[in-house]
Order: sequence, then C-alpha cells, then structure tokens
Amino acid sequence: MRIAVFGSGAWGTALAICLCKNGHDVTLWSHNPKKAAEIALSRVNQSLPGVRLPDRLKISGDPGCAADCPIVVIASPSFGIRGVCRAAAPYLAPDAIMVSVAKGIEPETLLRMSQVVEAETGHTAVALTGPCHAEEVGRGVPTGCVAACPDRAKAELVQDAFMSDTFRVYTSPDIVGAELGGALKNVIALCAGVTDGLGYGDNTKAMLMTRGLTELARLGVCLGASKDTFAGLAGVGDLIVTCTSMHSRNRRAGILIGRGMTPEEAMEEVSAVVEGYYAAKSAYALSQAVGVEMPIVHAAYAVLYQGAGAAQVVETLMNRSRKPESEDAGWVI
Repeated sequence: MRIAVFGSGAWGTALAICLCKNGHDVTLWSHNPKKAAEIALSRVNQSLPGVRLPDRLKISGDPGCAADCPIVVIASPSFGIRGVCRAAAPYLAPDAIMVSVAKGIEPETLLRMSQVVEAETGHTAVALTGPCHAEEVGRGVPTGCVAACPDRAKAELVQDAFMSDTFRVYTSPDIVGAELGGALKNVIALCAGVTDGLGYGDNTKAMLMTRGLTELARLGVCLGASKDTFAGLAGVGDLIVTCTSMHSRNRRAGILIGRGMTPEEAMEEVSAVVEGYYAAKSAYALSQAVGVEMPIVHAAYAVLYQGAGAAQVVETLMNRSRKPESEDAGWVI
C-alpha cells in the first residue's frame, strides 16, 4: 500500500519506519525541502537520533507525494496541523483515509486534532494514539496503541496497516475519548514533572496521576466520550508513560519549572514542542465552557499562564475542601 507520512519529526519518522518495515511503499514528507534532502542523503533524521532509516523509505519535500495514497498520516505538531493539511489536501485521492497522530486541542476553536484534519481535508480521520515514545517505536520496542474512529472499517484498515510483531494496534469507536486522553494527559505529565522539580516523591506523583485521570475522564464523559476509554491505552496507558519517562518533553519541562524556571525558559531548554503547555490553555477553556470541575488543570493554567508559584499551587490543592474519592460513592444518607 502507498502511504504518505506528513511530518518529519520524531513521531512521524518512527511511524514511517514502522510502516516501511511492514512492506508498504512509504514516503516521509518534510515541510522543509532542505531537511528532506539532508535526510535522504544521510539516512538519519536528527529528530530521531541513533536510528538509521530503511533504504526503501522515500523522503520528499513535495506535498504531491500524497497522490494516490489510500492512507495519509498527519504527524505534525498540533499547532501546525492546519497548514500541513492544506498542503496535502489538493493531492488527496477521493477515498483517502487520514490518520491523525498529533495530540492536542486547537486553542482558538477547542477542536480535537481529527476534527481539524477533517475540516481542512474533507476526509474521514482515524486517531492513532496511546503510550508511544517515538524513540522506542523507532527502535522496534514492543508498543501498543489504539486506532479510534466511529467507522469500524476505517479503524480496522489503519490497524492492519500499522500492526506488526512490535507495534500492536487495537481499535475503538471512541475517538472523542481517545483524543482527549492523548491530548490532556500532557497537562498532567507536565504537572508530574513540576512535582519532581519541587523535590516531592512517588506518593505525590501517584496522587497527581490518579486524580488527574479522574479530571480527564470527567471532562471526556461530559463531551460524549466513554469512561472506559480512560482506563485503556489512550487514557491511563498514555498517562503512565508520559508522567514517568524522561523521554517525555512535558515531564522534562515540568521538572525545570518546578526548579524555578519560567515556562518559557523551560521550553527553550527542552528545545522541542511541549504540547502540555498549549493543552493546559485549551483544557482550561474547555472546562470553563462546559462547567466541569478540573482543579489540577486549573492549577496548571495558573502556573503556566498567570505566574502562580508551583509550591503555593500545590498547597492550595492539598487544602481543598474534604470530599469522597468517588463522585457516585453510593452511600445511603
């Protein structure tokens, strides 16, 4: 199958390698023709160091590489999704399936990434998401993820394209929950890094992750997602890997903020896109719009956008009013 992967960052490159190893005719597209030429010559992408690209993987700076492809993967950072989709759109085959692998919520519209892809291309999008570090997928480390789409046939086509002995893909009809889990866990991961930077321990991180997941599920259900999705790979799975690994740019940025850097200084130090920074603003706006209580998200917003001190915010969270853990505890009064 001919497949184009739009976005030559670490994640797009890792997925292109995965697809190429499955025997597909794959082209990796970069918005920068100079970068495309360098990658094609060296067979190494500095965004994914230490991994040699397969000889049969094509590299291009021409968006026309999307022509006649049954599957087109959109792998740019969330803020670049619209521009990348506009570049690909004129060349898409009438029945092309888009695979959205970015994790984020568009700040201006509060749309999920698949919604942005569909709006710009007019094609159905399948969200591919889960606990997937590009560095490990590129090296063939066993990994599991979810192909989510209300159209079962399209989800299963994407499953078949990506599935291998090192990359296991499950399907789900709940694209809302899968994408919200993937986008908003970045906020919790950034917060987990802040607790590390403040010198707190495992107890703190476990509490943060558990209560953070509760907030994500609460918002997701309000927006039409299934609560069960947040107990799966796209929810708790992605949360675990992003909150605990030093591969996570969100966690690394959070550590620096906890140690006293400003958010801007931390992102410059990480030298890569920190999606949790942008997702915090979107999550805050979503919670306000639908009236869902999300104290951890609100605390993150206060630190990232309102200049609040991280330690003071933690103290405020710890001193919130008493309440049962479950919102439907079922006690008889």
